[in-house]
Amino acid sequence: MKIEEYLETLPENLLSGEDVQLPEKSFREIFKFADLGENDIFYHLGCGDEKGIEIAINEFKVKKAVGIDNNSEKIQKSKDKLKEKNLQGEFICSSVDDSDISDATVILFWFTEENVIANMMEKFENLKPETKIITIWGPLPDCLPDKVNFPYIINKTPFKKAENMQEQLLSIFGVKCIDFVTAWEFAERYTKSIGMPEIQNDRFLTIIQTLMIWINAKKLGVACGEEIPESIRTYIKLMKMNFDIDFEHLLNE
Repeated sequence: MKIEEYLETLPENLLSGEDVQLPEKSFREIFKFADLGENDIFYHLGCGDEKGIEIAINEFKVKKAVGIDNNSEKIQKSKDKLKEKNLQGEFICSSVDDSDISDATVILFWFTEENVIANMMEKFENLKPETKIITIWGPLPDCLPDKVNFPYIINKTPFKKAENMQEQLLSIFGVKCIDFVTAWEFAERYTKSIGMPEIQNDRFLTIIQTLMIWINAKKLGVACGEEIPESIRTYIKLMKMNFDIDFEHLLNE
């Protein structure tokens, strides 16, 4: 089957981040990366549970922390858990599109749905200057990141616009061109940092992500060299022979 068909068989939340709870270590990495501190007003959009808000309050001493999610059951559980621990966080049951985030200084935003992102971009662009939007894996559309510690990316308001996708991609990876080693390194960083419990084979996911990174770079003209690296050919063959997952057609599009 084609890789697109295989991805459709996976749980949607595995690809989108929706309903996936980040490990506590990831929150700490993200908050250190964003220099979160006592003067910040932090929003976690699509928070799911209370962990991110709890760590922001307890360990990073933020001025205010707000979790927003449209799942009322999860929001109520989060409120109860914070109350048990006597922490002053705020949880709002709402769609992120409808939420007031105007006082935010730091926002964690992990969504892949195009309509949600498009709606939120208008909100983000109206935020006060120097507000940090943290995303995972990719930056905000058409924007150059201000800071990258892949897979974590920060865009600050007002946003810096990328001239094209090539410029954006190379700014994320911090190299002049993308080879197999770069693609593998960044795919592995993503797999290890997210560490989702339902993933039984991290190496399998890393191979898929590596191939997708390199193939996309090739399509955009930012892969190193004209030839397909032997490592890429080997993994494409391995995925086809062992798992009946086909990447070949992507190289010919």
